[in-house]
Amino acid sequence: MNIQQIYWGNSVEEYFLALGVLAVIFLFFAIFQKVILRRLRKLTETTRTDIDDEIIKIIESVKPPFYSFLAFYLALKTLFLNDFLSKVVNVVLIVWFAYQVITAVQILINYVARKRIAEEDGQSRTAIGVVSMVVKISLWTVALLTILSNLGVNITSLVAGLGIGGIAVAMALQNILGDLFASFAIYFDKPFVVGDFIATDKVKGTVEKIGIKTTRIRAPQGEEIVVSNNELTSARIQNFKKLEERKVTFTLGVVYNTPSEKLKRIPNIIKEIVESVGLARFDRTHFVKFDDFALSFDVAYFVESAEYSIYLDINQEICLKVKEAFEEERIGMAYPTQTIHLC
Repeated sequence: MNIQQIYWGNSVEEYFLALGVLAVIFLFFAIFQKVILRRLRKLTETTRTDIDDEIIKIIESVKPPFYSFLAFYLALKTLFLNDFLSKVVNVVLIVWFAYQVITAVQILINYVARKRIAEEDGQSRTAIGVVSMVVKISLWTVALLTILSNLGVNITSLVAGLGIGGIAVAMALQNILGDLFASFAIYFDKPFVVGDFIATDKVKGTVEKIGIKTTRIRAPQGEEIVVSNNELTSARIQNFKKLEERKVTFTLGVVYNTPSEKLKRIPNIIKEIVESVGLARFDRTHFVKFDDFALSFDVAYFVESAEYSIYLDINQEICLKVKEAFEEERIGMAYPTQTIHLC
């Protein structure tokens, strides 16, 4: 056989060379798949981290058919091919390679999503799922446009059309998209979570569920209030769940004819009362001003609990003890009065 004889633009020697390249590359991939990858998998079983397991999963996602085609493609690069056949082989490689890359990235996205979901509560899991889905759709869109661009398709007009269509859809779904992105803001910024007692200018209650579009709040009266996420993120929110203690202040007024000696004793009287009540910590009591109908004292103390019912119980006990102490000391509490002088 004359190895220099030409068939379809290539000599017999060149065909044998291509077969040799195909065999060597195919053998290398087979050894990698059967020996090296198996040892790497056993090695990852002894490590504490799980990121190496995901890397092995990415490598395993590349199946033998892709290895075989890649070996075939590299072998063909040593030969002369007509334009049509060369273009077909390149198209198949580009599409297949893009698919493998997207599969690998999706494995990483799923890994990150699983790690975050394991650490979060119900509504955060929903938000993570939506974010993961949006990222995957964007990934496939970019991959498709990249493939078309590499195939020689002019994607400029296509991208422009998608942009105009996207703007039209965004305008039509403005409110829905606003609530959707607001739910992402709630997830990432975490101004509140399920179980928190919050209050805005319009609503207050315990957060029961944070959805993609709305948040459900259980009011103190018992009814359920459904509020859009966009409204919540644009409102001023008071989060009482993060309250560790409450500072209580009030003004106490006594009548003008109270003797100065008793006025001097009032701060100590209130201090002793506050310190005698459990979970209450005294802060201050001062004679602050001469009001129209009373001599006013400013009182402040702390309730060392975030529970609203405990605060009410402590405040009630302190108020009752203050009244009892003033009655014993014969200190009159002031109320609006008028004195009319008749001539």
